[in-house]
Parts: sequence; structure tokens; C-alpha cells
Amino acid sequence: MFTPKYPPQDTAPPPTAIQPQTTPPAPAVQASSATAAPTAAVSNRPTIQLTPGSALALAAGGGAVVLVVGAVLVSLLLAVAITGVSVAVVAVVLRLLVKDLHKH
Repeated sequence: MFTPKYPPQDTAPPPTAIQPQTTPPAPAVQASSATAAPTAAVSNRPTIQLTPGSALALAAGGGAVVLVVGAVLVSLLLAVAITGVSVAVVAVVLRLLVKDLHKH
């Protein structure tokens, strides 16, 4: 139950190197009869290349996200604290009123 589940291995064939032609090129042949050269297998995994500018933008974006999330969490904590203090004040006032009613 707690063992990690690994994704299946990539089943794409390894890329093959294109061998240079050792025979001299044939004279001009019509395009319709020419055969296409074999191409290397293309991986289905996207490649991500970070330039210094994009890395800086990514870091700035991450910093902005951290600041916004921090501001939201601090405001929520402040709202809870203010609510707690106001409930405590109301409880003290109600206690005094009930105590005053029992005396008279």
C-alpha cells in the first residue's frame, strides 16, 4: 500500500544516427521518384530550455506568488485574531450584564 508506484519505462526506440552517404550523388532525378532519407526517432517528451532571461522571469514570478500567498495568509490570520478578540469582549460584556441582572 505504501510502496511507490513508478511510471512505466519510456518505450520509444533510441535515436539512430544518420549515416553519411558513401556513394556519389546521382544525376538530377525528378522529385517524384526520389526517396526520402531516414529520419531519427523523435522523443515524445518536451524539452525545456531556460535562458537567463526566462530563468529570471521564472524566479520573479515565483517570488510574486510567494508574496501574494503570504499576504493572503497573514490577512486570514489577522481576521481570525480580530474575530477572537471581539468574541472575547462580547463574552465579558454579556457576563457582566447577566451578573448585574442576578444582583437586582
